[in-house]
Amino acid sequence: MENAKTGRDIFQKNRNIINLFVKLIKCFPLNFRKKFFIFFRNKKGLSGMAIRYIILKSLAKSLGDNVSVHPGVYLLKPENLSIANNVSIHPMCYIDATGGIQIGNNVSIAHGTSILSSTHEYSDINIPIKYQKIRLGEVVIEDNVWIGAKVTILYQNTISSGAIVGANSLVTRDVVSKSVVGGNPAKLLKMRGN
Repeated sequence: MENAKTGRDIFQKNRNIINLFVKLIKCFPLNFRKKFFIFFRNKKGLSGMAIRYIILKSLAKSLGDNVSVHPGVYLLKPENLSIANNVSIHPMCYIDATGGIQIGNNVSIAHGTSILSSTHEYSDINIPIKYQKIRLGEVVIEDNVWIGAKVTILYQNTISSGAIVGANSLVTRDVVSKSVVGGNPAKLLKMRGN
């Protein structure tokens, strides 16, 4: 019986052809490539992940190897997005990279997660909130982080290496390395390894 192939194995085997397609698609204008990504947003299977990877590699500020973007992921301003190696973004995530997002190596982002790098001003009570300025703040997710299902990460926060964010949590402040946090707002539950 042949050993099962991992995503890394499949990526390495097909790296040259993937890079060729990335070079080809970079010939098209940015807005066309964004629309192309939207067109293939919900395509299932390995072919869907390969197509999304190729398009995202042409759009993102940087994109490492073996990055899987599952069906239904919505990306706003992908040109401000940096993703390292061995990252999985599961179905139905919303990623707003308007203010910049950096995702490190070996990160898993479970389904239904929202990552927001911008927010509305709301201090002027004479102007409707929707017409007030937008504040930008980069979100950083360091290496070896697990983001549980339906987490919301607000702008200008860092989730440090080795951290775990429990399902349905709201991240409103930085998360320290090797911690497990959860809740609304997310609070320290325990330290990993203790």
